[in-house]
Amino acid sequence: MFRFLKIIVFQKHLKFKPVQYLYPQQKNMFNLILFGPPGSGKGTQSEHIIDAFGLQHLSTGNLLRTEIAHQTELGMEAKRLMDAGQLVPDAVVIGMVGNFIDARPDAKGFLFDGFPRTTAQCIALDALLKEKNNEINVVLALEVSEEELVKRLLGRGLTSGRSDDTNETIIRARIQEYHDKTTAVATYYAKFNKVVAVTGEGTVESIYADLKKEIDARI
Repeated sequence: MFRFLKIIVFQKHLKFKPVQYLYPQQKNMFNLILFGPPGSGKGTQSEHIIDAFGLQHLSTGNLLRTEIAHQTELGMEAKRLMDAGQLVPDAVVIGMVGNFIDARPDAKGFLFDGFPRTTAQCIALDALLKEKNNEINVVLALEVSEEELVKRLLGRGLTSGRSDDTNETIIRARIQEYHDKTTAVATYYAKFNKVVAVTGEGTVESIYADLKKEIDARI
């Protein structure tokens, strides 16, 4: 049995191009969103979670690069917009997310990294997953004090070679940007009691143990 999700991709001069994707219903999967500010160790913890639970890592940044590299219809649309200095519409991003999920029908689940970032994207992602008889099971948010984050990033800057890891003003701005972007997502999923705050301070092992405990309780 198949269901269809129609996505309207906006183009220049008020022209519209309907794109229809065939989305098969998939088995129940475990899907989580992992948030963490710069310096929280989210990348390391993502790797541990993916390895332990057999989840697929879904990063929209990686998706965009892959779709563009393969010159897919969505990738070319995204490239055209990016080359024109425009933001890639949510409809295009959701289309890429749908393609990524459809290409992995036997996946145990997905770890969403860096997406969604807005309430509109949350609603669109939920609609997409509902079409597949799935949902976001939990939103895990790593919490680290700003001073600890600044300390970590300045320390990382000694070896990372990244200029944005050596300027405290830029670091604090990045942390504030993270909070500004994720507040809407946390507020949205909190309505469904899906947000869990996990301390991001301590050893890598202890933080992962806390994350794993929350996942085990829901998987």
